[in-house]
Amino acid sequence: MTEETPGFEEKPDVPSGATPDDAAEAVEPSQEDATAPAGDASSQKSAGTAGLTAQLDQVRSALDERTADLQRLQAEYQNYRRRVERDRVTVKEIAVATLLSELLPVLDDVGRAREHGELVGGFKSVAESLETVVAKMGLQQFGKEGEPFDPTIHEALMHSYAPDVTETTCVAILQPGYRIGERTIRPARVAVAEPQPGATPGAASGAKEEKSADEESGAPEEG
Repeated sequence: MTEETPGFEEKPDVPSGATPDDAAEAVEPSQEDATAPAGDASSQKSAGTAGLTAQLDQVRSALDERTADLQRLQAEYQNYRRRVERDRVTVKEIAVATLLSELLPVLDDVGRAREHGELVGGFKSVAESLETVVAKMGLQQFGKEGEPFDPTIHEALMHSYAPDVTETTCVAILQPGYRIGERTIRPARVAVAEPQPGATPGAASGAKEEKSADEESGAPEEG
């Protein structure tokens, strides 16, 4: 049995003939070996950050595309709703106008009966109820004597000349016109009068004013 000598330290095997520097290199690791792991870790961290940034950019791009698609779909839906509502209103107006157009001859008969004093009794009650209903549906009557002739709402059935007019004027309403809102469903059929050929508007107006002045003063007309 051998006894270990106190204070004796084991040293690494060194080949025979080696110098002290060789022995030191054998004991201490090289500087390159010590720094290599730190450099690899830093490179891996940088690569991981770049990968996450690229994924985040892809997610943001996809989100922007989906948001744009959603906004476009929402705009198309709003346009569709407005178009459907506009078409619905138009179809309703056409249907009401068609119905009321069929009732215009009846309303003409009621008007003629009223002019001749024949709108009495039960017929009067029915006629007034009919007029109330069509008025609620938006039907409006137009056309008055003395208003200027407008070819967009009037239909001239008779034509004459008159010395007391300065422009083409409706002198008689042969059949009233009807409209629903801005839609004319039948023009007013009228008799019109134009100024006398060669007469100037100023002369016609002066003659009319002179006649009115004579009527107000009560001056006797010359025989």
